[in-house]
Amino acid sequence: MTSNRTSPRRILIAGGSSGMGFALARRLTGAGDHVAIVGRDSSRLRRARDELGASPLITTYAADITSEGEVQALFANSEWFDHIVCTAADFTGAYELLPALDLDAARRAIESKIIGPILLAKHGSPKLAAGGSLTFTSGIAAYRPMARGTVVATINAALEGLVRALAVELAPIRVNAVSPGWVDTPIWQAVAGERKAPVLAGMAERLPVGRVGQPEDIADAVAFLIGNGFTTGTVLHVEGGHRLV
Repeated sequence: MTSNRTSPRRILIAGGSSGMGFALARRLTGAGDHVAIVGRDSSRLRRARDELGASPLITTYAADITSEGEVQALFANSEWFDHIVCTAADFTGAYELLPALDLDAARRAIESKIIGPILLAKHGSPKLAAGGSLTFTSGIAAYRPMARGTVVATINAALEGLVRALAVELAPIRVNAVSPGWVDTPIWQAVAGERKAPVLAGMAERLPVGRVGQPEDIADAVAFLIGNGFTTGTVLHVEGGHRLV
């Protein structure tokens, strides 16, 4: 399958209704690309589209990427894409010390960041244009784990192994991951609650760049990965020097 590279690209973003995925959608549509946002919550999808100015470049699909039937139907009912990006994650209840860890919450987290990307690769790769790519989201927890973060650290490390394996199996389709550090997104409200601001401020003081990340920082990194045709099987670290401290 081929596409005209001088034409606007078609990019699917799973998890694009908020946070880093939303920032990426805004960046891409601003450059004239067509973006399909996939999420489970129809109301959040509508709100995202409204916040993007109800642009004709935006299409939304309500689908759960952890359901093979829904992912299969998503691609069966869509046209080709140049790139597929996944920023989706469900860590609700997963940030706990082991004695308090709920296994159902752990399974939901694993399904959202491991099973979801596998299903996107399985059913989405046949709909990718020549020169297409898959980009997933890992994270600093794989390198700097913290107490209460066992599940997240494990998932992020596993995802990076998946990226390398898929880059070999799906070649010449490119498969990469961006690994964010601490980024000011809505997930921190669930992780830290009322302590969000001081927790993020404390990390900003530790980081060599002197601040935590913003969703736009990650959007820039993903834009590089989907645009650079000589990059595959790679994890791009965008964490303000967190691995150094």
